Amino acid sequence: MQGNYNSKIMQISQAPSKSVYETGKPFNDASGRKLRGEWYQISDEAFYDPDNFYIVSMAHCFPGKSPGGGDRRPPKVCSEQWLSKEMELVDNQIYIIIGGIAAEYFFPGEKITKLAFEDRQINGKPAYILPHPSPLNMNWFRDNPTFTSERVPRIRAEIHKVLGY
Repeated sequence: MQGNYNSKIMQISQAPSKSVYETGKPFNDASGRKLRGEWYQISDEAFYDPDNFYIVSMAHCFPGKSPGGGDRRPPKVCSEQWLSKEMELVDNQIYIIIGGIAAEYFFPGEKITKLAFEDRQINGKPAYILPHPSPLNMNWFRDNPTFTSERVPRIRAEIHKVLGY
């Protein structure tokens, strides 16, 4: 977790990667470079400014690898215990939800492919759902090229507006 109670944007992802968990700096990997540089088009300083972003994951820990090799889902009890309290305390203007697992938590039964192209609300505030920017998600981006060409600029504009750009 990183941010202040008055952060403008609350960004919620599924779980930190092992390297992020070990360094304590969220999105300090290839996924983060894509998120900050390509999608948001903001500086590292703006992204890590606690007045701008409250960066949290559904589980405050790396959930480990599943027997099949992928990351395990974060334990739901972590989200229910910690995330719900954080959402009550932070007075953000918009939500950004990253990844299918996080999206499923907020919008049960709905698929990330649909959600990524829609404006939604959480607690009466605008919510934007992003697929995970991981290099491992290349097939999704190939199958949904309009996300990058059409949807990302719209979300970026909202982020820039909230940040006062």
